[in-house]
Amino acid sequence: MTSATGNEAAPLSQCSAGSHAGWAGALGRPVVRTLWAARELIAFVLITLGVLWTKGTRAPAWIRRQVGHQIVRAGVLLMPLFLFLSVALGFLVIGQTVSWLSRVGAMEYLGPVMVLVIVRELGPLLTALVLLARVCTPMVVELGTARALGEVEALEALGIDPVHYMVVPRVVGLSLAVLALTVYLILGSIAAGYLWAFLQDVPLTPGEYLRQLAGALSWVDFAVLTLKTLGFGAVLAAVTCFHGLARPLRLDGVAPATMRTVGQGLVACILLDALFLLVYLVGS
Repeated sequence: MTSATGNEAAPLSQCSAGSHAGWAGALGRPVVRTLWAARELIAFVLITLGVLWTKGTRAPAWIRRQVGHQIVRAGVLLMPLFLFLSVALGFLVIGQTVSWLSRVGAMEYLGPVMVLVIVRELGPLLTALVLLARVCTPMVVELGTARALGEVEALEALGIDPVHYMVVPRVVGLSLAVLALTVYLILGSIAAGYLWAFLQDVPLTPGEYLRQLAGALSWVDFAVLTLKTLGFGAVLAAVTCFHGLARPLRLDGVAPATMRTVGQGLVACILLDALFLLVYLVGS
């Protein structure tokens, strides 16, 4: 009886151990893949920074021309879209905020609320997400196709560094484009917000409106806005170029690379935003 009981208990314990191992494997594999992808992306970013530092002064006229092309592509061509977004953001956020603060008699909080919601958080993050969808997805298709067709290997055969030729102009151009479009979006939202408040007969003069906004701003807000937007642009460009160039792709691998770019770019921007928020809270 004792022997039979022991033989029955052994398979049960083995099944339990196998079940735990299966769950551990199912949970561990995505974590390992995520850490490995983060390691490869960080290595690609370090390589890009090294090329920018060592070869940044090579072919300056050509680099400026390519950076200008990326600014036009990622910034100037998107200004009509961001005009619409700024009007919508001003109506939906600032206009309603002004209206409700006026109703409860708390207009003195208008400036801090606008700075917190629009300048520090919503403006930069919305700009980065729009560029991720509008600019980075076609860019990774372009780079992935070039890699699949052997254009990267052709550049290397000619003695041209693909990172210096393809990555550096996109990193610089996209960073400057995110900064410029964020400022454009914030200014348009502020103007549209006051227009919405005016249409609702809120007793607020333009001078008082701007005075409250200026009183709530500090040099820290300008510094954080500049660093955050430049960081968003650099991160998006690095993720895009990594998935377009760093891996050997075939044409049928371009679409999955685009999906990975969107997902990882979104996560990277949110994590970077959380890092800036943490630094700001610790510093204050």
